[in-house]
Amino acid sequence: MLEGRSCLVSRRFSRSCQVGINWDYMSCKRSLEPDNNEEHQRRKLSKLSEQQLDERTDGSCEQANGSEEHEEANLTDDVFDVDVSSGKHKKKGGDPTDQFEYCQEAAGSVDSDSLVHAIGRDNSISCLIRCSRSDYGSIASLNRSFRSLIRSGELYRLRRQNGVKEHWIYFSCDSLEWVAFDPVCRRWMHLPRMISNECFIVSDKESLAVGTELLVFTRYTIFRYSILTNSWSPGTTMKTPRCLFGSASLGEIGIVAGGSDEQLNILRSAELYNSDTQEWEELPSMHKPRKMCSAVFMDGKFYVIGGIGGSDSKVLTCGEEYDLKTRKWTEIPDMAPIRAGGSQGVQMPPSAQAPPLIASVNNELYAADHNNMEVLKFDKVGRVWLLVGRLPERAASMHGWGLAFRACGDSLVVIGGPRAANASFIELNSWVPSQGSPEWNLLDTRRSSSFVHNCAIMGC
Repeated sequence: MLEGRSCLVSRRFSRSCQVGINWDYMSCKRSLEPDNNEEHQRRKLSKLSEQQLDERTDGSCEQANGSEEHEEANLTDDVFDVDVSSGKHKKKGGDPTDQFEYCQEAAGSVDSDSLVHAIGRDNSISCLIRCSRSDYGSIASLNRSFRSLIRSGELYRLRRQNGVKEHWIYFSCDSLEWVAFDPVCRRWMHLPRMISNECFIVSDKESLAVGTELLVFTRYTIFRYSILTNSWSPGTTMKTPRCLFGSASLGEIGIVAGGSDEQLNILRSAELYNSDTQEWEELPSMHKPRKMCSAVFMDGKFYVIGGIGGSDSKVLTCGEEYDLKTRKWTEIPDMAPIRAGGSQGVQMPPSAQAPPLIASVNNELYAADHNNMEVLKFDKVGRVWLLVGRLPERAASMHGWGLAFRACGDSLVVIGGPRAANASFIELNSWVPSQGSPEWNLLDTRRSSSFVHNCAIMGC
């Protein structure tokens, strides 16, 4: 972490991720100090460029504080129009990237391949990979070398290799708007609004976080959000476009399996996505076609569980395991949690219910029984589901739809809200299974629709 004016200190995920931290950074003492007025102008310019790059790299941020939200600052209106080093005037406004470069030149920032000159590039990077990624926007504003390093993705690849990972929660309660939540720093981040058409808005959507990317799928298109650029772009199309599939990710790879194609055929096929290359690879097909299934990675293998299959849309109780080393599928009986038949004795058709709400934490499989508001755990030896506790009280759903149940590092998180007509907030609750029976910790509440359309956890 950078603190003070002369050194880079390695401290994993320190408290500097809190909002309001400003850094004044110089890699070495200058032999001639500028006069007070020039130094004051340089600091103002450096602070401005830091704020602008922080928005572009990590999205707009706000501190979590219950249901209240902070207004987002408009930084582009405060651009200086005088170059303090040359006395020349510069037009206000324009591209924030240009403003950043202008501010950095005006501030006379030190730019070197060594990053922190006193300790060298390798030691600099070793420290940076242990910083919270909440700080990467501020670090990128120091000079062009830091900015290039952050945007290249090199730090995230090195973090992955060294086992350094932070899990952020990304979810959408609106067709085109996404937010992210950092559960460590309790900070909200607004992603740029998705640009789309009416067809996209009304289509069924799936989401998956892979590497440093968030993928949003419809039957026909894929949109890709990158945390490196804080922007949306068209994603690479699958070999077989589909929706209603099961998916999960592990590091830089993600796997999708099953689903329904453009002709509404239920699929057995599966594909692997590599976020480093942005390419899809066909995998061997599963034993059974299935849609509306769920998936997890557990014990280094990919599991697809439950769903609907066959010409009569029969509910499947089995799961299938894919071994990435042998490239073979193995069917596992009785792996799907029992689906509720409906509330108050009303029998629901299989297609009206959400796919199984499952998550894997530390290679243990958990499920949410939305009908009975219970948390279940899968006994791998006996192949039975065991009751472990209750879901949060206000985690309501519509037959499982609108409720997010996800693994977030060592925790399980539940995102949802009450189904009351006047409900206009959502709750984020977490529980660490290794600490005993479910005792849910309220991370934060947010003014929002209480129906979660999509949710993904990004660990990088």
